[in-house]
Parts: sequence; C-alpha cells; structure tokens
Amino acid sequence: MKTTEDKNTVKIILVDDHVLVRDGIKALLEHESTFKVIAEASNGKDALEMLPVYQPDLLIVDIRMPEMNGNELITIVSKQFPDIKTLVLSMHDAQEYVLESIEAGADGYMLKGASKPEFLKALCTISDGGKYFSGDVSSILLNSLTHKEPAPSSKKGAENTFNLSKREKQVLSIILNGKSNKEIAEELNVSKRTAEVHRYNLMKKLKVKNLMELSNKARAFNLVDY
Repeated sequence: MKTTEDKNTVKIILVDDHVLVRDGIKALLEHESTFKVIAEASNGKDALEMLPVYQPDLLIVDIRMPEMNGNELITIVSKQFPDIKTLVLSMHDAQEYVLESIEAGADGYMLKGASKPEFLKALCTISDGGKYFSGDVSSILLNSLTHKEPAPSSKKGAENTFNLSKREKQVLSIILNGKSNKEIAEELNVSKRTAEVHRYNLMKKLKVKNLMELSNKARAFNLVDY
C-alpha cells in the first residue's frame, strides 16, 4: 500500500552511460523530497526493460548511448508508456539533436551545464504536465521555426529531385524496415562494404545525418511506400 509520501513523490529513472553523471544527479536530488531516483540504466535498451518493473513517473535521458540511444528510447516510451514523462539532459546543443528529441516525444530538453535551480524547475514543470526547454534550447527552436526547409512543391517524382538510383531506392526501403548493413548485404546478395556505401550515398544525397532524419525525409517526399 502506497503512503501519502509515495503518492507525492516523482519516481525517476536515470538513463545515461556515464556513471559520474548519474551519481551527480543522484547527489543533487538526494535532499529533494519531491523527487526520488529509483533506478539507473546505461542505455535505452536496459531502461526499456525496467519500465514495467519500476513504473517510473519520469525518465532523465541522455541522447548518445550504446545499444539504444535516447531518442530511440523516447520514441518507444511516448507510444507505449504515454504517462511516463521524459527530460533530455544532454551536452549537445546542435539543432538536429534538439529537433529529433522533440519529434521523438520528449517533454523537455536541457543542457548538462544547467544550474541546479533550473534543473529542479524543469523537473517540476514536466512532472506537472508541462514542457520545459532551457533558454539555449528555446533559441534553437525559434531559429528552426524561422529557417524551415521549404516543403516540396510536388511529391510525385521526388526521387528524381535527389537523383536516387533504382538500387538506392531499394536500399532505402530496406533501411527503413530497420535492417542493418549486414542484413541489407544478405538481402541484396552484395558485400557488407557495398551496403555501407549505399547507405552513405543515401544519407549524403538526402542531406541527413541519422536514421530518424532519413525516415522523416523519406516520408515527407514519398520516397518509399509505407
């Protein structure tokens, strides 16, 4: 049976591959009765397995981690565990990282250099159902809104816009089905190195840096059938 204190406490799981960062957050929250760190994970895959067991209220997530990165974790959490809030705590202030996290469903994003008062404010805001983006991150969002890539005038024939070959379109479809370079090579009966080259050329032609950007652009320009 839950006590009144338990009901009023926000249960947190820390998801970061750096032990020192997790220790620092725990120390920072040690005397905060509102928040309690109940578990830790060093990657998104381990964190995902913990959710049904620990039933947290909030995840504090880094972006770049092995096994499963932060944005991949947030994407799954936002769909399968919509009641769990997510705050990205990252050292990366590049626009693509911020926008990818928001697209994944993050409730907030702040940099690891933030002060303790701001960090606590973010936790309070998000746990109360709001969104929180630190000042630097808000500037990035504003910049992205005022410098958006223009929408395609016509989706028909968009593959010609990017000059994709028939093989590249085939590889794109396989990649978006979640296949690795090794699996692509096996399916197309080519070497792994050839599969890697096809993936590299696709990313370069579509001017994207990761799988999420690739998927978003492929959808926007109707490059493959979903």
